Amino acid sequence: MRTIIAGIPGAGKTTVLSEALKHHRMEVINYGDVMFEMARQEGIEKRDDMRTLPQETQRNIQKRAAEKIAEKEDVIIDTHCTVKTPYGYLPGLPHEVLMILRPERIILVETSPEEIAARREKDADIRKRDAESIEEMHLHQMMNRMAAMSYAVLTGATVKIVQNREGKIEEAARELARALE
Repeated sequence: MRTIIAGIPGAGKTTVLSEALKHHRMEVINYGDVMFEMARQEGIEKRDDMRTLPQETQRNIQKRAAEKIAEKEDVIIDTHCTVKTPYGYLPGLPHEVLMILRPERIILVETSPEEIAARREKDADIRKRDAESIEEMHLHQMMNRMAAMSYAVLTGATVKIVQNREGKIEEAARELARALE
């Protein structure tokens, strides 16, 4: 079973997933890591510099990464449903990529924008994230939900939202582990 897991930066996706894997073991592949591995072959040295490649090159790398990931049957794909840009939101899984991956489940990890803001502030020394207001975070999570449902319509996948409330990591991890069964 291929499962997509996504959440906006600061929602705690990686933390919840790490905890859930103690209950339900599965291989996890970070989509961006696979793309970066391929971008290095194009001369890119820093992950953030992938965005500087010509759009056609980026799409080609994105497609090749999907093909590599799709070789695995039982895998959790850590990625983004949407990517916020200065020009608007981009789908994290364009149609061509989605049709290659064909996920059976899509899981969104969410929490309140206020909690996300507090987590981002706490991590400011170790993580560089774009600034987003509470309203923008709320919109970003709504865009993720709409994208996830659109992806589900195209693939027949289910969509699950796991709430990662402050101090309730175990609860969120158990819910995520159940969703992976």
